[in-house]
Amino acid sequence: MLIRQCNEEDLEKLKNIEYKTFNETFRPQNKDEDIDNYLKQTFTDNNVLKELQNEDSFIYFIYVEDQLAGYLKLNINKAQTEDFGNEYIEIERIYVLNHYQKMGVGRELYNHALKVAREHGYNKIWLGVWEHNLKAIQFYKKLGFEKIGEHAFYMGEDKQIDEIMSIAI
Repeated sequence: MLIRQCNEEDLEKLKNIEYKTFNETFRPQNKDEDIDNYLKQTFTDNNVLKELQNEDSFIYFIYVEDQLAGYLKLNINKAQTEDFGNEYIEIERIYVLNHYQKMGVGRELYNHALKVAREHGYNKIWLGVWEHNLKAIQFYKKLGFEKIGEHAFYMGEDKQIDEIMSIAI
């Protein structure tokens, strides 16, 4: 497996994997109309370019046998989706294409997140995970994350709850 940091030249590739992994993960449990609207509004060239240009965000691709298998997005400072202060780095996204799940790809991305967090002097990681994404919750619990709260996320009109989880590293 190879992990590399994304740059602006990766705009199309990032947009495509963000779109595809979100769709694979959440379409089965949500209304098609809500997913379609979210994908159309969120993964635009402009939005993805802003992600890539944000100095407080770090985005990485992971490749398995030269094939893009997933990605990781980390946030610090004001890029965090919730204000957890300067002790924390946020894992905003760890997404792995369905074809590459159960192959250790998510674990490899998490290990990379740990490395980046330590290199930048952080001793805690937090993330939000949808309460119905039981596979992800189990994955994070196995890594040692604990639930510390929750927040709301809207998929169209549907109010959904994300569990906020944290780990000291």
